[in-house]
Amino acid sequence: MNYKPIILVAGEPNSIFFEILFKILKKKKIKSPLVLIASHRILSLQMKKLNFQKKIKILNLKRITNYKLSNNSINLINVDYNQKKAFVKISNKSNNYIRRCFEIAIILLKSNYSNKLINGPISKKNFLKKKFLGITEYFAEKFNKKKIAMLIYNNNLSVCPVTTHLPLKEVSKFIQKKLIFEKVQLINDFYKTYIGFKPKIVLTGLNPHCESTNKFNEDEKIIKPTISDLKKRKFKVYGPYPADTIFLKNNRKKFDVIIGMYHDQVLTPIKTLFEYDAINITLGLPFLRISPDHGPNETMLGKNLSSSLSLYKAISFLEKIK
Repeated sequence: MNYKPIILVAGEPNSIFFEILFKILKKKKIKSPLVLIASHRILSLQMKKLNFQKKIKILNLKRITNYKLSNNSINLINVDYNQKKAFVKISNKSNNYIRRCFEIAIILLKSNYSNKLINGPISKKNFLKKKFLGITEYFAEKFNKKKIAMLIYNNNLSVCPVTTHLPLKEVSKFIQKKLIFEKVQLINDFYKTYIGFKPKIVLTGLNPHCESTNKFNEDEKIIKPTISDLKKRKFKVYGPYPADTIFLKNNRKKFDVIIGMYHDQVLTPIKTLFEYDAINITLGLPFLRISPDHGPNETMLGKNLSSSLSLYKAISFLEKIK
Protein backbone atom coordinates (compact mmCIF):
# COMPACT_ATOMS: atom_id res chain seq x y z
CA MET A 1 0.00 0.00 0.00
CA ASN A 2 1.48 3.33 -1.09
CA TYR A 3 1.32 6.14 1.45
CA LYS A 4 1.93 9.77 0.59
CA PRO A 5 4.80 11.55 2.34
CA ILE A 6 4.22 13.65 5.44
CA ILE A 7 5.05 17.31 4.89
CA LEU A 8 6.77 19.04 7.80
CA VAL A 9 6.92 22.83 7.99
CA ALA A 10 9.44 23.68 10.69
CA GLY A 11 7.78 26.99 11.55
CA GLU A 12 9.66 29.42 13.80
CA PRO A 13 13.39 28.72 13.26
CA ASN A 14 14.19 29.55 16.88
CA SER A 15 12.07 26.90 18.53
CA ILE A 16 12.46 23.39 19.92
CA PHE A 17 11.06 21.80 16.73
CA PHE A 18 14.36 20.65 15.22
CA GLU A 19 15.50 19.30 18.58
CA ILE A 20 12.46 17.08 19.01
CA LEU A 21 12.61 16.00 15.35
CA PHE A 22 16.26 14.96 15.79
CA LYS A 23 15.33 12.90 18.84
CA ILE A 24 12.60 11.06 16.96
CA LEU A 25 14.78 10.29 13.94
CA LYS A 26 17.54 9.02 16.21
CA LYS A 27 15.39 6.66 18.32
CA LYS A 28 12.26 5.79 16.32
CA LYS A 29 11.71 3.91 13.08
CA ILE A 30 9.66 6.09 10.75
CA LYS A 31 7.61 4.22 8.14
CA SER A 32 6.54 7.18 6.00
CA PRO A 33 9.01 9.55 4.32
CA LEU A 34 9.14 13.00 5.91
CA VAL A 35 9.53 16.00 3.60
CA LEU A 36 10.84 18.90 5.67
CA ILE A 37 10.45 22.49 4.44
CA ALA A 38 13.04 24.54 6.30
CA SER A 39 16.38 26.31 6.20
CA HIS A 40 19.33 24.00 5.59
CA ARG A 41 21.54 26.52 7.35
CA ILE A 42 19.48 26.65 10.57
CA LEU A 43 18.95 22.90 10.46
CA SER A 44 22.71 22.27 10.25
CA LEU A 45 23.57 24.85 12.92
CA GLN A 46 21.12 23.37 15.41
CA MET A 47 22.12 19.83 14.53
CA LYS A 48 25.72 20.69 15.38
CA LYS A 49 24.78 22.67 18.50
CA LEU A 50 22.72 19.77 19.84
CA ASN A 51 25.30 17.14 18.79
CA PHE A 52 23.18 15.25 16.26
CA GLN A 53 25.30 15.93 13.15
CA LYS A 54 26.83 12.43 13.03
CA LYS A 55 23.56 10.62 13.66
CA ILE A 56 21.13 12.06 11.10
CA LYS A 57 21.49 12.46 7.35
CA ILE A 58 20.05 15.26 5.26
CA LEU A 59 18.86 14.50 1.72
CA ASN A 60 18.48 17.75 -0.23
CA LEU A 61 15.62 17.52 -2.72
CA LYS A 62 16.69 19.17 -5.98
CA ARG A 63 13.21 18.62 -7.36
CA ILE A 64 10.01 17.57 -5.67
CA THR A 65 8.04 15.24 -7.92
CA ASN A 66 9.34 11.79 -8.88
CA TYR A 67 12.21 12.09 -6.44
CA LYS A 68 13.01 8.98 -4.45
CA LEU A 69 12.52 9.80 -0.79
CA SER A 70 14.35 8.25 2.13
CA ASN A 71 12.73 6.94 5.32
CA ASN A 72 16.05 7.15 7.14
CA SER A 73 17.00 10.74 6.33
CA ILE A 74 15.58 14.23 6.44
CA ASN A 75 14.20 14.87 2.93
CA LEU A 76 14.78 18.62 2.83
CA ILE A 77 13.28 21.37 0.69
CA ASN A 78 15.64 24.21 1.50
CA VAL A 79 14.30 27.71 2.12
CA ASP A 80 17.13 30.20 2.55
CA TYR A 81 17.33 32.09 5.83
CA ASN A 82 20.42 34.03 6.82
CA GLN A 83 20.94 33.51 10.55
CA LYS A 84 24.49 33.16 11.82
CA LYS A 85 23.79 31.47 15.16
CA ALA A 86 21.90 28.28 15.93
CA PHE A 87 19.47 30.15 18.18
CA VAL A 88 18.55 33.82 18.54
CA LYS A 89 15.67 35.63 20.20
CA ILE A 90 12.33 35.15 18.45
CA SER A 91 11.26 38.24 16.49
CA ASN A 92 9.39 39.26 13.36
CA LYS A 93 12.63 38.93 11.35
CA SER A 94 11.69 35.33 10.56
CA ASN A 95 8.20 36.20 9.24
CA ASN A 96 9.06 36.16 5.52
CA TYR A 97 10.96 32.90 5.91
CA ILE A 98 8.03 31.21 7.70
CA ARG A 99 5.61 32.55 5.08
CA ARG A 100 7.72 31.10 2.23
CA CYS A 101 7.80 27.71 3.96
CA PHE A 102 4.03 27.67 4.33
CA GLU A 103 3.54 28.79 0.71
CA ILE A 104 5.61 25.85 -0.57
CA ALA A 105 3.61 23.45 1.63
CA ILE A 106 0.32 24.87 0.34
CA ILE A 107 1.44 24.37 -3.28
CA LEU A 108 2.32 20.74 -2.54
CA LEU A 109 -0.99 20.12 -0.77
CA LYS A 110 -3.05 21.71 -3.53
CA SER A 111 -1.20 19.65 -6.16
CA ASN A 112 -2.09 16.46 -4.24
CA TYR A 113 1.59 15.65 -3.63
CA SER A 114 0.52 14.93 -0.06
CA ASN A 115 -2.61 15.05 2.08
CA LYS A 116 -0.74 15.23 5.40
CA LEU A 117 0.92 18.21 7.06
CA ILE A 118 2.64 18.78 10.38
CA ASN A 119 3.73 22.29 11.22
CA GLY A 120 6.11 23.27 13.97
CA PRO A 121 5.21 26.05 16.40
CA ILE A 122 5.20 29.71 15.44
CA SER A 123 5.01 32.92 17.42
CA LYS A 124 1.41 34.10 17.03
CA LYS A 125 2.14 37.67 18.05
CA ASN A 126 4.93 38.00 15.47
CA PHE A 127 3.83 35.90 12.49
CA LEU A 128 0.04 36.04 12.67
CA LYS A 129 -0.18 39.43 14.37
CA LYS A 130 -3.86 40.43 14.43
CA LYS A 131 -4.88 39.02 11.05
CA PHE A 132 -5.50 35.43 12.25
CA LEU A 133 -6.39 33.98 15.64
CA GLY A 134 -4.11 30.99 15.00
CA ILE A 135 -2.63 28.68 12.36
CA THR A 136 -6.00 26.90 12.29
CA GLU A 137 -7.60 30.05 10.89
CA TYR A 138 -4.57 30.78 8.67
CA PHE A 139 -4.99 27.51 6.78
CA ALA A 140 -8.76 27.88 6.68
CA GLU A 141 -8.40 31.12 4.72
CA LYS A 142 -5.74 29.68 2.39
CA PHE A 143 -8.09 26.85 1.46
CA ASN A 144 -11.27 28.94 1.60
CA LYS A 145 -12.87 26.88 4.36
CA LYS A 146 -15.39 28.48 6.70
CA LYS A 147 -16.28 25.48 8.88
CA ILE A 148 -13.27 24.39 10.92
CA ALA A 149 -12.54 23.07 14.39
CA MET A 150 -9.49 22.68 16.60
CA LEU A 151 -9.37 19.20 18.12
CA ILE A 152 -6.79 18.35 20.77
CA TYR A 153 -6.72 14.60 20.27
CA ASN A 154 -5.74 11.80 22.63
CA ASN A 155 -6.72 8.14 22.29
CA ASN A 156 -8.63 8.26 25.57
CA LEU A 157 -10.12 11.75 25.53
CA SER A 158 -10.11 14.70 23.16
CA VAL A 159 -11.27 18.30 23.54
CA CYS A 160 -12.44 21.05 21.25
CA PRO A 161 -13.05 24.72 22.07
CA VAL A 162 -15.99 26.38 20.31
CA THR A 163 -13.96 29.62 20.25
CA THR A 164 -10.18 29.53 19.91
CA HIS A 165 -7.77 32.37 20.67
CA LEU A 166 -10.31 35.03 21.59
CA PRO A 167 -9.96 37.42 24.52
CA LEU A 168 -12.24 36.15 27.29
CA LYS A 169 -14.41 39.28 27.24
CA GLU A 170 -15.42 38.51 23.62
CA VAL A 171 -16.27 34.83 24.00
CA SER A 172 -19.97 35.11 24.93
CA LYS A 173 -20.97 36.88 21.71
CA PHE A 174 -19.62 33.94 19.67
CA ILE A 175 -21.54 31.24 21.53
CA GLN A 176 -24.08 30.54 18.81
CA LYS A 177 -26.09 27.50 17.76
CA LYS A 178 -24.62 27.45 14.25
CA LEU A 179 -21.02 27.40 15.52
CA ILE A 180 -21.69 24.63 18.05
CA PHE A 181 -23.45 22.60 15.35
CA GLU A 182 -20.41 22.92 13.07
CA LYS A 183 -17.98 21.72 15.72
CA VAL A 184 -20.09 18.68 16.61
CA GLN A 185 -20.55 17.68 12.98
CA LEU A 186 -16.84 18.05 12.15
CA ILE A 187 -15.82 16.01 15.19
CA ASN A 188 -18.40 13.34 14.42
CA ASP A 189 -17.21 13.06 10.79
CA PHE A 190 -13.55 12.92 11.84
CA TYR A 191 -14.09 10.12 14.33
CA LYS A 192 -16.18 8.08 11.91
CA THR A 193 -13.62 8.50 9.10
CA TYR A 194 -10.30 8.15 10.92
CA ILE A 195 -11.01 6.51 14.28
CA GLY A 196 -13.77 4.16 13.18
CA PHE A 197 -16.70 4.95 15.44
CA LYS A 198 -19.31 7.56 16.29
CA PRO A 199 -18.06 9.50 19.34
CA LYS A 200 -19.85 10.38 22.54
CA ILE A 201 -19.57 14.17 22.80
CA VAL A 202 -20.31 16.26 25.88
CA LEU A 203 -20.59 20.04 25.97
CA THR A 204 -19.64 22.22 28.89
CA GLY A 205 -21.63 25.27 29.88
CA LEU A 206 -20.24 28.74 29.43
CA ASN A 207 -20.95 30.04 32.94
CA PRO A 208 -19.78 28.64 36.29
CA HIS A 209 -22.07 25.72 37.24
CA CYS A 210 -24.06 26.49 34.04
CA GLU A 211 -25.71 29.35 35.96
CA SER A 212 -25.74 33.09 35.48
CA THR A 213 -26.80 36.13 37.52
CA ASN A 214 -27.47 37.97 34.25
CA LYS A 215 -30.93 37.98 32.69
CA PHE A 216 -29.59 36.20 29.63
CA ASN A 217 -28.09 32.79 30.43
CA GLU A 218 -26.27 31.31 27.42
CA ASP A 219 -26.42 27.81 28.91
CA GLU A 220 -30.23 27.87 29.06
CA LYS A 221 -30.97 29.97 25.99
CA ILE A 222 -28.38 28.65 23.50
CA ILE A 223 -26.43 25.57 24.59
CA LYS A 224 -29.30 23.43 25.96
CA PRO A 225 -31.59 23.94 22.92
CA THR A 226 -28.66 23.25 20.58
CA ILE A 227 -27.91 19.95 22.34
CA SER A 228 -31.58 19.02 22.09
CA ASP A 229 -31.59 19.65 18.33
CA LEU A 230 -28.36 17.69 17.85
CA LYS A 231 -29.87 14.71 19.67
CA LYS A 232 -32.86 14.80 17.33
CA ARG A 233 -30.36 14.48 14.47
CA LYS A 234 -28.93 11.31 16.07
CA PHE A 235 -25.65 12.79 17.29
CA LYS A 236 -24.40 11.31 20.56
CA VAL A 237 -24.28 14.59 22.47
CA TYR A 238 -24.80 15.34 26.14
CA GLY A 239 -24.78 18.31 28.51
CA PRO A 240 -24.28 21.03 29.25
CA TYR A 241 -22.07 19.95 32.15
CA PRO A 242 -20.28 22.37 34.50
CA ALA A 243 -16.71 22.77 33.30
CA ASP A 244 -15.31 22.47 36.82
CA THR A 245 -16.48 18.85 37.24
CA ILE A 246 -16.67 17.31 33.77
CA PHE A 247 -12.97 16.41 33.84
CA LEU A 248 -13.29 14.40 37.05
CA LYS A 249 -12.32 10.78 36.35
CA ASN A 250 -15.75 9.22 36.72
CA ASN A 251 -17.28 11.92 34.52
CA ARG A 252 -14.76 12.15 31.70
CA LYS A 253 -14.50 8.36 31.18
CA LYS A 254 -18.08 8.35 29.87
CA PHE A 255 -17.16 10.45 26.82
CA ASP A 256 -14.77 10.54 23.86
CA VAL A 257 -14.77 14.32 23.33
CA ILE A 258 -15.42 17.31 25.56
CA ILE A 259 -16.42 20.51 23.76
CA GLY A 260 -15.78 23.66 25.76
CA MET A 261 -16.93 27.18 25.05
CA TYR A 262 -13.49 28.79 25.10
CA HIS A 263 -9.82 27.88 24.73
CA ASP A 264 -8.51 27.48 28.29
CA GLN A 265 -11.75 25.94 29.55
CA VAL A 266 -10.74 22.64 27.93
CA LEU A 267 -7.08 23.00 26.94
CA THR A 268 -5.86 23.60 30.49
CA PRO A 269 -7.33 20.34 31.87
CA ILE A 270 -6.39 18.22 28.83
CA LYS A 271 -2.76 19.35 29.05
CA THR A 272 -2.77 18.73 32.80
CA LEU A 273 -4.07 15.20 32.23
CA PHE A 274 -1.93 14.16 29.26
CA GLU A 275 0.87 16.76 29.06
CA TYR A 276 2.60 16.09 25.69
CA ASP A 277 0.56 12.97 24.87
CA ALA A 278 -1.85 14.90 22.64
CA ILE A 279 -1.87 16.45 19.17
CA ASN A 280 -3.62 19.47 17.69
CA ILE A 281 -5.68 18.52 14.61
CA THR A 282 -7.47 21.02 12.39
CA LEU A 283 -10.80 19.60 11.23
CA GLY A 284 -12.55 20.82 8.09
CA LEU A 285 -9.55 21.18 5.77
CA PRO A 286 -9.12 19.09 2.58
CA PHE A 287 -6.06 17.47 4.17
CA LEU A 288 -5.00 16.44 7.66
CA ARG A 289 -3.13 19.22 9.43
CA ILE A 290 -1.55 18.43 12.79
CA SER A 291 0.79 20.30 15.07
CA PRO A 292 2.53 19.21 18.28
CA ASP A 293 0.58 20.50 21.24
CA HIS A 294 3.12 23.07 22.44
CA GLY A 295 4.66 26.37 21.39
CA PRO A 296 8.22 27.41 20.40
CA ASN A 297 9.30 27.11 24.07
CA GLU A 298 11.97 29.79 23.78
CA THR A 299 13.22 29.25 27.34
CA MET A 300 14.30 25.70 26.44
CA LEU A 301 16.26 26.50 23.28
CA GLY A 302 19.58 24.68 23.02
CA LYS A 303 19.13 22.72 26.27
CA ASN A 304 18.25 19.41 24.59
CA LEU A 305 15.67 18.67 27.32
CA SER A 306 12.37 19.02 25.47
CA SER A 307 9.93 16.14 25.09
CA SER A 308 9.43 14.76 21.58
CA LEU A 309 6.26 12.82 22.50
CA SER A 310 3.69 15.13 20.92
CA LEU A 311 5.52 15.35 17.58
CA TYR A 312 6.03 11.58 17.58
CA LYS A 313 2.31 11.08 18.22
CA ALA A 314 1.54 13.39 15.28
CA ILE A 315 3.83 11.45 12.93
CA SER A 316 2.50 8.11 14.17
CA PHE A 317 -1.10 9.20 13.59
CA LEU A 318 -0.43 10.34 10.03
CA GLU A 319 1.59 7.24 9.16
CA LYS A 320 -1.65 5.24 9.35
CA ILE A 321 -3.39 7.47 6.80
CA LYS A 322 -3.09 6.49 3.14
